[in-house]
Amino acid sequence: MSPDVDLTALKPGRHALRDRLLSLDTKLFEVAARRNWPFAEPVLPRLSRSANHGVLWFATAAAVAASRTPRARRAAVRGLASLTLASATINTIGKRSVRRNRPALDRVPTVRHLKRQPITTSFPSGHAASAAAFAAGVALESPGWGAVVAPVAFSVAMSRVYTGVHFPSDVVAGAALGVGAAFVVRRLVPTRAQIGPPPTPRAVVPSLPDGEGLVVVANRASGSSDRVRALRDELPKAELVECEPQEVTAELEKAALRAQALGVCGGDGTVNVAAQTALRHGLPLAVLPGGTLNHFAYDLSVEDGRGLGRAVREGEAVRVDVGRFTSDDREGIFLNTLSLGVYPELVREREHWAHRIGGRAAEVLAAVRVLRTDQHPLEVELGGSAHPLWLLFVGNCVYHRMGVTPGRRTDLADGLLDVRVVHGGRHPALRLLSAAVAGALSRSPAHAEVRVRRLRLTGLKTGTPLAYDGEVIDVKGDVRVDKLPAALTVYRPL
Repeated sequence: MSPDVDLTALKPGRHALRDRLLSLDTKLFEVAARRNWPFAEPVLPRLSRSANHGVLWFATAAAVAASRTPRARRAAVRGLASLTLASATINTIGKRSVRRNRPALDRVPTVRHLKRQPITTSFPSGHAASAAAFAAGVALESPGWGAVVAPVAFSVAMSRVYTGVHFPSDVVAGAALGVGAAFVVRRLVPTRAQIGPPPTPRAVVPSLPDGEGLVVVANRASGSSDRVRALRDELPKAELVECEPQEVTAELEKAALRAQALGVCGGDGTVNVAAQTALRHGLPLAVLPGGTLNHFAYDLSVEDGRGLGRAVREGEAVRVDVGRFTSDDREGIFLNTLSLGVYPELVREREHWAHRIGGRAAEVLAAVRVLRTDQHPLEVELGGSAHPLWLLFVGNCVYHRMGVTPGRRTDLADGLLDVRVVHGGRHPALRLLSAAVAGALSRSPAHAEVRVRRLRLTGLKTGTPLAYDGEVIDVKGDVRVDKLPAALTVYRPL
């Protein structure tokens, strides 16, 4: 090879490639500026302005959540979380890393111009990032709602080129960052589709076409009317009985005498009563979530009337464990959790305020009032000596941490009790909270956990509060906790 040959002439350098891409980007922008976009003039500039500061997406999230289905609410929250992460990334890293000037507006028709031109740098597009993040976040939780939101998000992204405030590459890069933010949020907080249904043993139950033979008792106080109407559409021949809280137990007993399958719509406390009734009468149970938390139904992957209706029609069911406790003067079952210590106090405080300020606000107020007391309200005897405890938690089956989210059960028939203890001492609430945020509860000196099949507590004082499935009672003396393995049969879509 001759020493006079210029190697750079044989292969374009990085700067040459960059210049070509920028030139192509400019040409695409000019094509978009010259192009006549039918019906875009009265829509896209307004849509672009409405997305300023995320206003459009907050309004959209409110509209999605207003459908009052659990999946829609989760989709709205996930969309906003993805948008928040994308916006924070764009404003702290993106805009400062690449200081690109905005396009010149002389080639864009004046009628398309925004009334206020943005003053930040051009690359990447924050509007496109927010739109893509919100739409992707919604779609990852609910593909149906994602299909509804996606055209709006696409239009917002395209409006940035149409109005002349961004080059096409700004929009593409912003959209890519937005989608990436949605997947980061999904990694931190897995969707229910990722977790999947629990691997519980299948059960043989009657198939009830159109719900004939199913009697569903709904607790009016849990705000279940909408869910009941949706179930009626799925199972038109099912008998639906709506009643007040004080009538639930009696109505369930009457329903069990004439039903092939017993149904319930309400919160975890109502479902607990229905489970007791179903166990006594040997009936399969159909659970429609209708309360605030609905842990049992959601861990079964039953979220609405559509899924439950299909399971009832096709005879799809599983067997699940039931937790059981007995004390000197009380006994009962639990489907979710049993707690002693601070949590029962929190439940009582919440119930005291709920009818005055609403459920969510009451939860916050109760947590503040209980946690600031800095006491260890529970003493139990272990190994012949008394030990102060801030909290004792017993889960019916093992609760697994999902990303940064609270635990969820992936197997409702594992035969185990998930026992977790927070020891007494100085500021145990603060120490536990710090460990929880760090994701290392097992290394916290205030916390211990073990998986067992039975548990016995002795030396409880008279009037010790015990919470189970959201209900609170007083116990004394000895408390024994064990399992009824695979004792309850429940309908669940497979």
